[in-house]
Amino acid sequence: MDSNTLKGEVAVVTGGAEGIGFACAQNLAEQGATVILADINSEKGTASVRELQSRRLDAHFVETDVSSTDSMKSLFDWIHAQGWLVSIMVNNAAVALSGDAVDIPEETWNRVLNTNLSGVWRGIRLSVPDMKKRGGGNVVNISSAQSFAGFHGWSAYAAAKGGINALTRQAAIDFAPHNIRINAVAPGTIMTPMNEKIFEEVDDADALRQRWNDIHPIGRFGQPEEVAQAVSFLATKQSSFITGQIIIADGGMLVKGD
Repeated sequence: MDSNTLKGEVAVVTGGAEGIGFACAQNLAEQGATVILADINSEKGTASVRELQSRRLDAHFVETDVSSTDSMKSLFDWIHAQGWLVSIMVNNAAVALSGDAVDIPEETWNRVLNTNLSGVWRGIRLSVPDMKKRGGGNVVNISSAQSFAGFHGWSAYAAAKGGINALTRQAAIDFAPHNIRINAVAPGTIMTPMNEKIFEEVDDADALRQRWNDIHPIGRFGQPEEVAQAVSFLATKQSSFITGQIIIADGGMLVKGD
């Protein structure tokens, strides 16, 4: 990988302490970007940054709650205090809380929407002014295959991810005149710590794993690094004529359709 592709770029990855977020942060840092991992989990975030710094990558951690406007503003205040302007914004942070549209508690519904959808809006709202000052930039939002197909019991999560798709397209139109491209990646089933926890909590993890593998024509789960590659593509000049798009990275799950 060319370690100078993103030299001079400043990237923020929300939810960057682990899983898809960490893979994105690592990928961007390996290409020479200054990367800020923004995550609510300070212990994991600090450990992740130390791992990247041990490889002499330019990585930093700022404890951040994307569901809080004040916390997000503090993140950007810290960035600006370093003399930096953000040029790449990866809106990845999310919570996965289940419940159908009738049974889900209103508090849970609001938490999911405020984190997963409004958190993305806050990321766009705060990063775009920096990008305007820099003469352009790239926003990549992490959506989900669940924004295209229903899965039992995930009403708030699906609604939030569908909202991300609509917001991505609308923001792409609004900010294209400023040389700012806004796209999204919609992953399928990815082997993240969140999904690993599910296997730890069920009685027959092997059977569940096989069922999940079988819904993908590729025959396996995706890896966080594979999503990070798609994010990297959208965050660099390789995709310079692409904006307002939702790239599905799901191992063929949606086209299989069963």
